[in-house]
Amino acid sequence: MGEILVGTASWTDKTLLGSGWYPPDATTPELRLRHYAGRFPVVEVDATYYALPAEHTARLWADRTPEGFVFDVKAFSLLTTHPTRPAALPRDLRERAGRDGRNLYAHELDAAVVDQVWERFVSALLPLREAGKLGAVLFQFPRWFPAGRRNRHYILECKRRCDPLPISVEFRNRTWMTEENRAGTLDFLRSYAIPYVCVDMPQGHPCSIPPVAAATAGLGIVRFHGRSEKWTSHDIYQRFGYRYSAEELREWVPRLCELAGETSSTHALMNNCYRDYAQTGAAQLASLLAAVPACPVRPPAPAE
Repeated sequence: MGEILVGTASWTDKTLLGSGWYPPDATTPELRLRHYAGRFPVVEVDATYYALPAEHTARLWADRTPEGFVFDVKAFSLLTTHPTRPAALPRDLRERAGRDGRNLYAHELDAAVVDQVWERFVSALLPLREAGKLGAVLFQFPRWFPAGRRNRHYILECKRRCDPLPISVEFRNRTWMTEENRAGTLDFLRSYAIPYVCVDMPQGHPCSIPPVAAATAGLGIVRFHGRSEKWTSHDIYQRFGYRYSAEELREWVPRLCELAGETSSTHALMNNCYRDYAQTGAAQLASLLAAVPACPVRPPAPAE
């Protein structure tokens, strides 16, 4: 049975910084990351979705966290078929894209520019892999990415392009996990050892994915997005600003223990990022799991 690592999908959100969760003397990015890593063994990097990461930054993340700490990293928006602001690209690639300020899509750009984006994204994260601190690169595909042969091929292209970095996949189009497609989707991911990202999220929307706990690789991942009644709001804090109850978190305890029995490691990440909601929920979930003798939860590594 693999260990369960509980953490959050951010440590730098501006509302978190203003919530009082960090001590007053944690005034720099380094001190905040060290404080976080003293309380949780895993974190998801969200900033890499909005801009290409820098190798120097990834090296600092590795240096500032204890041995055994793990980073999951969101894939850059251009690589997941999301619209991307031109300003998110490095200046030289932005000039080659030439889109007059309009949002960029990979399929509309010169192939050489897209190749460069892939190469720079992967190379920037290599320090995390070299340090043994990379969990997986999360490809969160949008609601306009339905189940089908073309998109399965694209997922395999993402896996190939990211090599040697492992990837994981989260869907926001319900066709992947309908009752008639669910087994095929999971079998496809399992055949290529790509982790399926399980989700807890509001139901009843076109982008809603059911809360299915399934292992398709050695790494299991569950992301908790909250259950906000304002899921369709354009305000991200209304969408994700949801505080889980103990009963809602307890629903996932047997599912996470089951995933742990089928994987070498399972990441449970709270993505309800508003003030300290995610950090509070993660600590509560870790306590609930620790109360189950047969469910191994990894404690935070000792501070260096």
